[in-house]
Amino acid sequence: MSVKEIREGMEKKNVCFGVRQALKNPKGLKGVFIAKDTRDETVEKLESAGIEFVVLKPKAELAKELNLDFESEVFSLR
Repeated sequence: MSVKEIREGMEKKNVCFGVRQALKNPKGLKGVFIAKDTRDETVEKLESAGIEFVVLKPKAELAKELNLDFESEVFSLR
C-alpha cells in the first residue's frame, strides 16, 4: 500500500481526507493511510475504532507527492 494507491483513488474520486471521514464508516473502508508525523490522539482514535492503517511519509512530503494544496494526516480509500 502506498502513495500510488492514494493517487489512483483520487483519480477515481474514492479517497476521503481526515480522521473524521475514516471514523464515519469504518466498515466500508478498503484501506487507511496515515502520515508518519500524525498526532498521537489521531492514532489513538483510529486504534480505538479498530481501524487498521499503514504509516507513510510525513504530511508535507505526502502533500507534495499528491499535488495537494493542503496537508492531511489521514487518507481513507472507499
